[in-house]
Amino acid sequence: MPFNTRRDFLRTGAMAMTAASYSRVMGANERVHLGVIGVGDRGTWDMTIFQNRPEVHVSALCDIYGEKLRLGKQKAAEAAEFADHRQLLETKELNAVLIAVPDHWHKAITIDALNAGKDVYIEKPLTRSIEEGPAIVKAARENNRVCQVGMQQRSARHYLAAKEKYFDSGKLGAVTLARTWWYGNSYHLRKAPASLQTKPQDLDWAHYLGPLSWRDYDPQQYFNWRAYLDFGGGQVTDLFTHWIDVVHMFMGQDTPVSATAVGGIYHYKDGRTAPDTINVLLEYAGSQEFTATFEATLVPGIKGEAIEMCGTKGRLWIDRSRYEYYPVGAKEPAEVVKAEVIEGVRDSLTQDHVNNFLECIKTRNRPNGDVLIGHRSAQASHLGNLAYEQKRRIAFDPALEQILPL
Repeated sequence: MPFNTRRDFLRTGAMAMTAASYSRVMGANERVHLGVIGVGDRGTWDMTIFQNRPEVHVSALCDIYGEKLRLGKQKAAEAAEFADHRQLLETKELNAVLIAVPDHWHKAITIDALNAGKDVYIEKPLTRSIEEGPAIVKAARENNRVCQVGMQQRSARHYLAAKEKYFDSGKLGAVTLARTWWYGNSYHLRKAPASLQTKPQDLDWAHYLGPLSWRDYDPQQYFNWRAYLDFGGGQVTDLFTHWIDVVHMFMGQDTPVSATAVGGIYHYKDGRTAPDTINVLLEYAGSQEFTATFEATLVPGIKGEAIEMCGTKGRLWIDRSRYEYYPVGAKEPAEVVKAEVIEGVRDSLTQDHVNNFLECIKTRNRPNGDVLIGHRSAQASHLGNLAYEQKRRIAFDPALEQILPL
């Protein structure tokens, strides 16, 4: 049943996950049999991160495109192959799944996996729309499953250190503005290769569309789906979800009261429906009043991404490589801390996040990027997109988690 109030939602989300809730608990050295659903660029990348852990065995792969399965088998030779995620989920030996499919499939596949008794690591954003979040949280809680959303900053050591030193301690004072930006993310400009200009025989386009309305095969909508709002939320849900999640983590507040946005397809008139340039402004109330902004553009000539938290006693600048602390009035940082790097690992942030997920599979603790956290960060991003699409200020009730009428 749907959550009628935020209190109901939080009560459901607060159910204790203890070892006694399970018929069995994994031993410390027991093997994790992993199924990978979506063997594209990100799915394959995440899979190799999982494979850095000796207890992980990739036992099954699923994709709607046979070529992706063939490439995946090069990294997981013993894995069984599936074209339908429901068949993969029937594999009894699997105790965890990695989901890295386009956003419009997130809800259905995640709920199916949770109902099948699998622990889930799902790439962000958790949802394609605000309305999808409560059902996924409910499935995770009712099935007592670990569900980690791929917002890897939640497990990154320098983010956690910055939170403790500057936010938990109050060293920044009252933070009134969180600035975030992500310029020049070329992934949103990808062009489908020649091999996809005609639909390959082993690419199931109808299955790929899934719950979406029918349209004829379009290589760009398959290969560069993030540029199309039917499939995802463009730069806002792909990029801002990471940054607003960090803001939520630092501030201890995760539900905006309003959203405004402006932007458009100003340069890339190539059929995309997601804006190539956008500005989002979220307003937060409660224990601390502040605003959070997001700027993004794909127009050539500017690149970079970071967060700047502006407080009454100083400001903190942070990205995935380091953080810098500036006291009030200082032009040079008083402290610079670089991100810790795990030797022999190409993506230490994701490795730490995967490690946290694997540990929680064994302990049954809530993971750092728990499903409820993932819902709230996706929700904030969706509010920004709704403000852009509807060309109006969106007012949001944080208690009911509902958009207020005009």
